[in-house]
Amino acid sequence: MMLPDAFLARPIAHRALHDRKAGRVENSLASITAAMDAGYGIEMDVQLSIDGHAMVFHDDMLDRLTAQTGPVRARSRADLEKIALTDDAGTIPTLDDVLALVAGRVPLLIEIKDQDGNMGPAVGLLEEATCQALAGYRGDVALMSFNPHSMAACRTFAPDIPRGLVTSGYNPMFWPELTPATCGHLRAIPDYDRVGACFISHEATDLDRARVAEIKATGAPILCWTIRSAEAEAKARQIADNVTFEGYLA
Repeated sequence: MMLPDAFLARPIAHRALHDRKAGRVENSLASITAAMDAGYGIEMDVQLSIDGHAMVFHDDMLDRLTAQTGPVRARSRADLEKIALTDDAGTIPTLDDVLALVAGRVPLLIEIKDQDGNMGPAVGLLEEATCQALAGYRGDVALMSFNPHSMAACRTFAPDIPRGLVTSGYNPMFWPELTPATCGHLRAIPDYDRVGACFISHEATDLDRARVAEIKATGAPILCWTIRSAEAEAKARQIADNVTFEGYLA
């Protein structure tokens, strides 16, 4: 299993090509359409509805991007589909909606958000829902997560879909929700082979880590997050094979 070349051929828009001032917020259908029109690949996030559907939304809480409050996973798919996005004409899309819209035009890099809370093994429902939605999809797609257990689950549900790990320097200062022990474990990227990953997407400011070089030496693609300027892109590309970007046109 390998990451398709399409994921290296064009920059990848982080949470699609969002621009709140232009009426396009993160992961919205408007942002996804704009990314396709510009010829970019798309990175997006999925969260779980209470009735077991994959919703395209970054946060686990509704508060930042809608006028509603509370956890995404406390609402049904039907309820979430009706919730308007702040500063965007659309509502929260389902993964099914996005797949129908994109229809293979550009590569899709889908991040499955951690459902455990401490990157532990209490996962599976969102992974299964995501893989079910992707069954029969004709287009370049890959799955990734910060939580290695998530990718292990995807290996079971959809072994033929390329999967990777989102990785980081895991400075505990920036990961208050995780224990120092968890940060230390994940920092070493020990689960890469166990979950059958074929790429990583690493924190851009930590790309010079020796473990990243080890993985790159195997021939695996190195993606990175999140690039916000042409200068940062040029620096990242000294190591990374492609960038995930926002706030400018890569």
